[in-house]
Parts: sequence; C-alpha cells; structure tokens
Amino acid sequence: MRIPFGATKLDRLDELSIFVAIIDTGSLAGAARQLRRSRPAVTRALAALERRAGVSLIARTTRQLMATEAGRELAASARRILSEYDASLSDVAGAPVRGVLRITAPLAFGRRHVTPIVAEFLDLHPEVQVELTLSDRNLDLIEEGLDLAVRIGALPNSRLVARKVGEVRRVLVASPDYLARRGIPQRPSDLAGHDTIASIAAGQTLFWRFAGSGRDAGVTITPRLIVNEVESVLIAARSGRGLARALSYQVAPDLAEGTLIRLLREWEPAAAPVQLVVPGGQQLASKVRVFLDHAVARLQQLPVIRPEPGA
Repeated sequence: MRIPFGATKLDRLDELSIFVAIIDTGSLAGAARQLRRSRPAVTRALAALERRAGVSLIARTTRQLMATEAGRELAASARRILSEYDASLSDVAGAPVRGVLRITAPLAFGRRHVTPIVAEFLDLHPEVQVELTLSDRNLDLIEEGLDLAVRIGALPNSRLVARKVGEVRRVLVASPDYLARRGIPQRPSDLAGHDTIASIAAGQTLFWRFAGSGRDAGVTITPRLIVNEVESVLIAARSGRGLARALSYQVAPDLAEGTLIRLLREWEPAAAPVQLVVPGGQQLASKVRVFLDHAVARLQQLPVIRPEPGA
C-alpha cells in the first residue's frame, strides 16, 4: 500500500510508529501509554493516516481495535520501514545499541535458558529494553511485531530465516520406583500395560509416535493423569505416577541425578532442531543483529541441546 504525499517524511514515520503501537496494544489508550503521547494526539495521527490512505485501517469493536485487511497490509510494511530506519540509525559508526527488542520463546525453555541470556544482554547494552514473551504457541512474528523467536521443531513458515543452535529429542521417562514396581517396557507396545502421564498443552497428544529399526510405531495412551504444562508432568513422573514424555532438555537434570530413567532410546523419534528465527525479506536492525549473535553464541554452549554422540 502506498500512502499519498501530504505530510513530511518525519510526520509519516511518526504516524506509522503510532499506527503500529495501536495494532500492538489493541487500543488508542494503550498506544498513547506506550509512546508517552496524549490520547487525542494518537487519535489525530490515526485519522490523518486513514485519510491519506483512503481506506479504513482499524475496525472498532466493543473490546478493542483490530486491523482491517488494509490495516494488516500497512502494518507489515510499516514494521519493515521502521525496522530499516532503526537499522540505519544504529549502523552509524560508534552508535550504541538501543531500542525495544521483542522476543518470544517456548515457556519452559525460555524460563530456563533464554531469560538468563536476555538478562546478560541487558547488562551489556544499557540502552536496550527487552519485551520477552514466553509461550508454547508459535506466535506470528510479523503480526505480533516480534523481532526474534526461539523455536523448537521444523519451521513451516518460509518467511522466516533461521539459525540452528542445537537440537532436542522427545524422550520417554519414568522414576526408578515406578519401574521397580511395574517393570521396564522393552517396546512401544508394552505401554498398554503401564500408567502414563500426558500434557496436551506441551504439544503432546494421546497418540505417542515412536521410530526405531527403520519402522514407525504409534501407541494410543489412556493417561492416568493429564495436566496442562510440562513441569507438572515431571513432578508426577518423579513421584512414580507413571511413564511420561518430555523434551530431552527438560529432563536433563533428572537423568543426571537419577530421579528419572530414560526408556526405549532405540525407539525415539528423530531430533528436533532448536533455532533462532527472524522475519525474512528485511534488513535487521542493529539491536536484533547484536542480540542474535549474542544468543547464538550462548545457546550453542548449552550441553542440553548439543547433538548426542552417535545420534
């Protein structure tokens, strides 16, 4: 979408910043707070932008403001323009890294491994502000206005550019106490005679797929316990409530301490990549490039996501 002339370039950049803030916060008041502007100023900027665009950019509901189809198109272009503008300023020789950096990561991995990296980055770059969203949903980077994401698994979205930093496996575990009472399964079909624990919210289903010796095997489970997050799965597994599946990094401390035992290793599915991803087709702002390099270096040092020998 092209915006007709009629305002200075600075005014248009300012309007685009306000428009993106409205989309991100879902309200005029939220955009005003985020940008430290008055609400009337935000309202005037939106009206001026819609007038020049010649179309409605915002659909007003009783709860929030949402972008129209034209608004979503403009928001995507606006993010790219503002990112390139920020990158141009940041690339000036000697300019410090500054600005707001928006990052998302899976909940457990983000809590354990990304948050410390972000904290260290903030110490190194005092003019940077980070908004870190931990969620097991794969948030759309463009629509959500995110600069970078940590993703575990294959990327279905070709608009993203990825840098692999490691890999994890989905593993089957149980406590020594449970295995002493119920026996050790030797093949996926043995799971029918065992108690199981599942977490639907962690991306698991009631159908567990295995692979080994060139064959695929699937087992439909009837869990004794279903919870909505992986930490509770592991608490129940440690207490001997049944077999559970988790990603290898999530159970690494338990395996090292012997509180959980890894089972059916020869039947584990292929490893899933751990990747840092950014939107494709646009110049990265200096803050994103610097954080990307910092995070890649730190994550590649994590033993829990290094490829296993012989895997």
